[in-house]
Amino acid sequence: MAHFVRVKNIRCYAYHGCLPEETKIGGWYEVDVSLETDFSEAAEKDALEKTIDYVDVNRVVVAEMAQASKLVETVAERIRLQLLRFSWQLKSGSIKIRKLSPPIGGDVDFVEIEVAW
Repeated sequence: MAHFVRVKNIRCYAYHGCLPEETKIGGWYEVDVSLETDFSEAAEKDALEKTIDYVDVNRVVVAEMAQASKLVETVAERIRLQLLRFSWQLKSGSIKIRKLSPPIGGDVDFVEIEVAW
């Protein structure tokens, strides 16, 4: 049986980008994290320490998004590495980062990258 902990649409104001304006003005981002784990013991024992705490997932995302980078791909990799260190129960996962209203010279809601492992 597969179990997932998902935290969706974590909203962050951050300063990522290759253009100087992006690093000065910043912009809104949304992050989705999906983590596969086995929380059957946590459910059986009603024990938070036996599963992935979504409060901690949010904390990792917010901390890594606060560190400016040229590429959101770099940020996604930092988030992935932190989550791997954080939980021994993690089997697989994915991270999506959406840059809202990107400065690409067109009417675009967002651009998105995804890393899955």
